[in-house]
Amino acid sequence: DRAADEAALRAVPLRVVYASLWERYEGTALAGEHKPAEEVRADDIVAVAARRARERRPELKVSAEVVAEEPEYVLVREGRNACALVLGTRGRGSVLEMLLGSVSLTVAAHAHCPVIVVRGDGSGAGRHGPVVVGVGAQGKDSAAVRFAVREARLHGAPLVAVRAWRRPAEQGVDHLLPTGEPAHRYEERAAEALEAALADVPADVELRRRTAEGPARDVLLDASRDAGLLVVGARRTHGHLGLQLGRVAHGVLHRADCPVAVVPEPE
Repeated sequence: DRAADEAALRAVPLRVVYASLWERYEGTALAGEHKPAEEVRADDIVAVAARRARERRPELKVSAEVVAEEPEYVLVREGRNACALVLGTRGRGSVLEMLLGSVSLTVAAHAHCPVIVVRGDGSGAGRHGPVVVGVGAQGKDSAAVRFAVREARLHGAPLVAVRAWRRPAEQGVDHLLPTGEPAHRYEERAAEALEAALADVPADVELRRRTAEGPARDVLLDASRDAGLLVVGARRTHGHLGLQLGRVAHGVLHRADCPVAVVPEPE
């Protein structure tokens, strides 16, 4: 549903992809006269998904494909020519429902385009809430901020820009730092950084600014409670093979109360 809405708002086609390794487990001999059960199930999945998307957005051009490869590899590859990838979560139960599946986590960490991970069933209070974006060190050059602005305009939603700040350990509000500056200057600097990052936001976007003391992950998780979408950036380092998310993006992907968009930031 989210993918269909995003595609329709952008006036682009929707591609439904199911990646399956049935050949590895069923054996190539089964690929002759009879289809393996996994392939039949995969075909059913993409057919139902494509039909659902067309019913939801009749004007949408929809294609579907089953690919016999590793899901993570397939989706990262698909993202090279996409404006966005939309994925779900697979957690079950009171504890596991907060956690993210390995496919979504890996794709969010390596995709070349924004990845929207849809958490929950979309029926919460924040379903039609604002777009919240975490503003980091990239400032006005942030790809995450640009993506959040576009999302807010497409959905006709307010944009809430959040910047977290922290005072040095064991410093009170009125305590002077060794430099002679009061601790509250850290909050002022956060507000200044926020203003600089939002300098190019169009006037037709309803913009709200928020600075909050605390770890960035916790501040953004709190902001996600009433949000329709939470947007965070993730730096990509060329030649690095590990997960490229950072603690903030990793944390909100696992715990946010709304869909999360991870946007690649240049190194």
